Amino acid sequence: MGTKLAGMTLKSLFGKPETVRYPFETKPVPSGLKGHIENDMTKCILCGICQKTCPADVIGVDRKAGKWTINHFGCVQCGSCVRACPKKCLSMEPSYQKPLREMHQEILEKPQESEEEKAAKEAEKKAKLEAAMKAKAERERKAAEQA
Repeated sequence: MGTKLAGMTLKSLFGKPETVRYPFETKPVPSGLKGHIENDMTKCILCGICQKTCPADVIGVDRKAGKWTINHFGCVQCGSCVRACPKKCLSMEPSYQKPLREMHQEILEKPQESEEEKAAKEAEKKAKLEAAMKAKAERERKAAEQA
């Protein structure tokens, strides 16, 4: 029994430590770790599909207020919201979440667009509409020529 204890003691004295010096060092992320949900609010259109597909009912979408909330403590990391998102703004980050002192919901707000961004989007919509109208007119002209 004594030799076993001496062997363990020597191994722990001269071997590699079992723990890391957190937060200065972090453990490598194991493969297959689902991690936690992240939302890129610049892409999000606040459609609410993620809220409807969440089996744990931890996602909230308030389109009028421009807010998206998630309770990370209740999330089961199933990824159904990530798969259902039409704009692919949700992602499952394969990392550990930072420790928190108290339970709370993460609230993300939609960033407000500047006047230049609004004008650029409007111009882009107008250009797409004009291109679609030209393509339609071209199709109708070809159909009339063939008839």
